[in-house]
Amino acid sequence: MALTTTGPGTATGSPATPVKVWRVSPSKAEIDPGGYSRRLRQRKVWLGVVTPVVLLALWELASQLQWVDARFFPGPSRIFMAAVDMIASGQWFVDVGITLRTIGTASLVGFLVGVLAGVVMGAFSTVRHLFEPTLSAFYTIPKIALLPLMLLIFGVGDTPGYLLVGLAIFFIAWISTLEAVLTVPTGYREAAEAFGAKGWRAFVHVTLPAILPAVFVSLRISVGQAVLIVIMVEYLMGSQGIGYRIWHSWSLFDADTMYVGVVSVAVLGYLLQLLVKVVGTKLAPWAGSMSGGEK
Repeated sequence: MALTTTGPGTATGSPATPVKVWRVSPSKAEIDPGGYSRRLRQRKVWLGVVTPVVLLALWELASQLQWVDARFFPGPSRIFMAAVDMIASGQWFVDVGITLRTIGTASLVGFLVGVLAGVVMGAFSTVRHLFEPTLSAFYTIPKIALLPLMLLIFGVGDTPGYLLVGLAIFFIAWISTLEAVLTVPTGYREAAEAFGAKGWRAFVHVTLPAILPAVFVSLRISVGQAVLIVIMVEYLMGSQGIGYRIWHSWSLFDADTMYVGVVSVAVLGYLLQLLVKVVGTKLAPWAGSMSGGEK
């Protein structure tokens, strides 16, 4: 808020010069930081809920008024009842558990190996020059194209699916970690050396905090890719799991069950990414963009 006052005139009788006085009032965040943060979180939650609620309401309305063919686009109410039946029979838990087991195991192994490879190749230029061209070439191969080769080598079973997911996650984690290590500002390392931090201490106190936000971003991307690949593998060769249930329901023209599987995939992917985001916020609170802070 600006206030204008009149300053004193000169000795010759000239008119007074207007003087602007600026007063800055504290913002709501400064007056009540706790309440402001709480209201901000509530606003973000409500804004995130609005879109799916509106879409589901329009979908239900279109189905009830027969604007769409309910045989192929059953309303959310029918899908919900089909989900209740699958949960009551226990089939939903079996399918979700099998899909989660594949995602969790393969993603964890592939991610850890990818991060380790990225750190080592970023720290040692000889190792990077030795392996980076070959890994970059393999990265461009569509992972689902390797499924026939995996089946020839390992036969039908869980192993091909685990390997495909692990490979896909490995390359995402490797590239993200490698670039994060290479882009750590030189000033950080020079400051650490000035304080006598070298080797492992420099990695723990300088490199790791610097790359941790990028590592969690790559993990969030990896989770989404893992869900996609697992569902595709279950489509093609699964006998259980969410992907198999979607494909099997389609073959039986059971649209309600098929949509239960599709919605389950969407919710599962969202919850896994949310989990990664929450963990990343706790372990790397200095990464404002990851923590969801307003910019």
